[in-house]
Amino acid sequence: MLHFPKVLWGILALALLLWSVPVHADEITVFAAASLTNALSEAGQAFEQKERHAVRFSFASSSTLAKQIENGAPAQLFLSADLDWMDYLGQRKLIVDGSRTNLLGNRLVMIAPAKSSLKVDLKAGVDLSASLSGGLLASGDPDHVPAGKYARHAFEKLGVWKGIEGRIARADSVRAALALVERAECPLGVVYATDAAASAKVKVVGVFPEDSYPPIVYPAALVKDKDTPAARSLLEFLKSPAAKPIFEKHGFAVK
Repeated sequence: MLHFPKVLWGILALALLLWSVPVHADEITVFAAASLTNALSEAGQAFEQKERHAVRFSFASSSTLAKQIENGAPAQLFLSADLDWMDYLGQRKLIVDGSRTNLLGNRLVMIAPAKSSLKVDLKAGVDLSASLSGGLLASGDPDHVPAGKYARHAFEKLGVWKGIEGRIARADSVRAALALVERAECPLGVVYATDAAASAKVKVVGVFPEDSYPPIVYPAALVKDKDTPAARSLLEFLKSPAAKPIFEKHGFAVK
């Protein structure tokens, strides 16, 4: 048996330990719509295990994130909950040409606290006043949050927007709207089907007709002048068959 000085054994043990620790070759900063929080966090973990890159997420309303990117925020990859805010960056030449892809789809639903006995038939002329019982309806702000914009489209198509417009609790993201219903601060709310599925504190009490709002599409794109090979690799992973079951498990339709 070979005999080494103790100090050499120590150096050898340290080298083996460092060799066994995963090395993150690069860190990727991703700005993504709040409704993607659960699914994208899981997909990011799967990517980290596969590629050894570290992924850091910032989740918020697509409008907030797009404005931050416009102002120079260090995002390398952007995932929006609607086409409009990706168009906003595209018109300002802030995404990488050819990198934009429509990644996911979703549905719009009405929710109530889990203990609620309400059921809402979301048809033309639906009267929500009795269900609200003097309270407010939680929704992303229809002026800039994608989920709120979809909700306004749906209520307009159903012919009830003018009656409900003044009864909306305008949240700064769809997850903030979800939280208002989870805490029973609002008796009803409008969120994506995936948000409802992510919370045990709410239940779906109505499903909007699919033809009452534009298709819900989540585009993804690399941010111009900030993308890296690692970010490109992550985008390819999110588009790959490996990520599909993760998104589908969380209720998204994969494009």
